[in-house]
Amino acid sequence: MFSGLPFSFLFLMVMFFGTMFSLSSFHWLGVWAGLEINLVGFLPILMYQKNMLESESAVKYFIIQALGSSFLMFGSLLSYSLTFSWESLSQSFMGLSFGSQLLVLGLLMKMGVFPFHFWLPSVMAGLSWLSCLLLATWQKVAPIFLMVAMLDSKLFYMSFLLLCLMSAGSSLVSGLGGMNQTQIRALLAYSSIGHLGWILFASCFSEISMKIYFSIYVMISICMFSSLWTLDSKDMKNLASLGKSSSSSIFSFMILLLSFGGLPPFLGFISKWTAINSAVNTSPRIILFLLILGSLMSLFYYLNLFFSQILTMKFNFVTSFNLGTWNLGVQKSFILLINLVGGIILILFLPMNFL
Repeated sequence: MFSGLPFSFLFLMVMFFGTMFSLSSFHWLGVWAGLEINLVGFLPILMYQKNMLESESAVKYFIIQALGSSFLMFGSLLSYSLTFSWESLSQSFMGLSFGSQLLVLGLLMKMGVFPFHFWLPSVMAGLSWLSCLLLATWQKVAPIFLMVAMLDSKLFYMSFLLLCLMSAGSSLVSGLGGMNQTQIRALLAYSSIGHLGWILFASCFSEISMKIYFSIYVMISICMFSSLWTLDSKDMKNLASLGKSSSSSIFSFMILLLSFGGLPPFLGFISKWTAINSAVNTSPRIILFLLILGSLMSLFYYLNLFFSQILTMKFNFVTSFNLGTWNLGVQKSFILLINLVGGIILILFLPMNFL
């Protein structure tokens, strides 16, 4: 990926600059311009290896992002034609229902939230692991925090129920769609859709709980995609064959997968716990039920994959924990320690009024 320096870092810097420019803008025209700069920097990274699958995924991603940007531009122009104001959080600007709804739809489409989730699995299935990591983490930063800024302005609570339904739909789609997947990239794409639903749900009730969820999600995603980048596995069969020769790497990946699914007491469980705790007294119970149901379905295929990989590893427990034959290494040991102990530490020391 970084064999073509300094061009790789140039595109990364353009992508990072576009996101920060969008988040720091006070006008919707600046928000739109920042997102376009981000897209210009991200597209060359998608096609860096120059194979057919990456080119196809890049074209799909460009079309969806262009459609989302058109919703943003049209919504902002529609509101500007009536108020003559570009200010993103202006009461008169955002009070216009049709224009503001177009802005919301544009951001949701760029994120890949239900019902605009259809593009994310097919796009991520053809990308490299670094591109998948950037798509699942950094490319969500600007749309998520722009949505939070709208919710904090108390101008979008008329759309509160609709956003909650979209978050519940994302969780259900993640659970149902992931059960039929054999490719790891597509499986993680559906997992990303489910986590986006939880992030959207948390942002409707508590900005701090949303930030906690998103921070933990990014942390686990970096560890997981880095592990898969090292293993260079494309599907479940390839992962099973790697497990016979690299038991420690597969085991660390499986722990990350369970943490990503939110199994207690791993670190990923804390993110869902904070979201539920912040919304349990004010959210509709049916929305919480659907979110938890979708997470349980996701956890089902995580556990299924976990036990299938554990059984194919075929190591004996007499020599498995011998450091000479099954050495985890400092990096893997640290990752496992954070995911195993981090959840318990946060439960014990995170104050309830912090949410």
